[in-house]
Amino acid sequence: MSLPDLAARSRAVVWHPCTQMQDHEWLPLVPVAKAEGVWLETPDGQRILDAVSSWWTNIFGHRHPVIVDHLKRQLDTLDHVLLAGFTHEPVVSLSEKLVAMTPEGLSRCFYADNGSAAVEVALKMSFHYWRNIGRPEKQRFVTLSNSYHGETLGALAVGDTGMYRDTYAPLMLTPITVPSPDCSLMQPHGRQPGEGWEDYSRRRFSDTLAVLEARAAEICAVIVEPLVQCAGGMRMYHPIYLELLRKACSRLDIHLIVDEIATGFGRTGQMFACEWANIAPDFMCLSKGLTGGTLPLAVTLTTETVYDAFYDDYRSGKAFLHSHSYTGNPLACATALGTLAVFESCDWLSINRGLGQLMWTQTARLRQHPHVAEVRQQGMILAVEMAKAPSRREPFPAEERRGLRAYQYALEQGVLLRPLGNTLYLMPPFVISPREIERLCEVLIAAVDVACAP
Repeated sequence: MSLPDLAARSRAVVWHPCTQMQDHEWLPLVPVAKAEGVWLETPDGQRILDAVSSWWTNIFGHRHPVIVDHLKRQLDTLDHVLLAGFTHEPVVSLSEKLVAMTPEGLSRCFYADNGSAAVEVALKMSFHYWRNIGRPEKQRFVTLSNSYHGETLGALAVGDTGMYRDTYAPLMLTPITVPSPDCSLMQPHGRQPGEGWEDYSRRRFSDTLAVLEARAAEICAVIVEPLVQCAGGMRMYHPIYLELLRKACSRLDIHLIVDEIATGFGRTGQMFACEWANIAPDFMCLSKGLTGGTLPLAVTLTTETVYDAFYDDYRSGKAFLHSHSYTGNPLACATALGTLAVFESCDWLSINRGLGQLMWTQTARLRQHPHVAEVRQQGMILAVEMAKAPSRREPFPAEERRGLRAYQYALEQGVLLRPLGNTLYLMPPFVISPREIERLCEVLIAAVDVACAP
């Protein structure tokens, strides 16, 4: 089967995600036949360096032998069983390991099969908790501007990226939105030149605190992406915001939900981003890197206090009646155990810090580029924000699709970049070699030149 035939067959029957399908009348789909490590391979043998870890999931690259081995061994014994009224070794072992490695106090694991669903679980649990303990007036959620938490209606509602949510606004709950502590210089009313990340994040928190103090009686939870607002353009902020937020939530009797779906499992330089602030949330949502990108799995961790509010006689009506058919799937749990086994094999956080530093030094030229407003980094996430006139904070018009130009150029060079508007970013697998990082950065720099050309 030729590549054009496969692309045509796909266009005929597949509705691709996050895509204006009409684009594929002129923008070819890229068939992938196999993958290994940081490389994808098309049916005709073209190799493509996966610089975005296939939507941030393949933290140890594709088909890591340890993860694959865990999956193969599990296939020989148990493929799936419902988790209502039943249990199995992979889900118990995984839960024990997650409780041991996440911040202190997170003691219960509730499973789903994607990140949006994990957020839905956290929102429903928080809302239901307050109802169960006799405080039903606490119904509102606080979210940050520019945030993103997924595509299901609850998760979408507590996000603030308009292009994803505005169409569906009539279907959704209305959160209380507070200003993001995002430290990007491109914000119209954001961080000023010379103002440090910590000072700006403290300043932004004062706005949040005023809202929390004024409306604590009606707020059940605050939800945040710790340190990096990924889908919102890889916007970043200082850990002090999380530290201050945790203290305020504890004092005001408000839950703190951290969405670590993209930032968890070593991506920011700590195992979990909230560890940079040395805080423990009331809910932590995990997915993506949990299985190394091998199978869908998500988990919402919470505290014994929350769990106890649901633990009662059946007639009380306090049970958490939420479920998914594939909750705690044994195959997915086995791959997650494989991922954790890879983490235990060596000091990946130290390795990532070295690779992150190399990414920073190899992109030094971009910090002087006339159309680069900012290069920002948190661990193994590096973002380059292009702008028409950085000094005036004037972005390229969205309709010019400068990011798409960069994507097309990079693909021609054998590198997969998937821009977020005018923001290009690197989020490669942890197994990438220094030489591959150098190549990646070369292509990124050239892609910026091509995208910003008149």
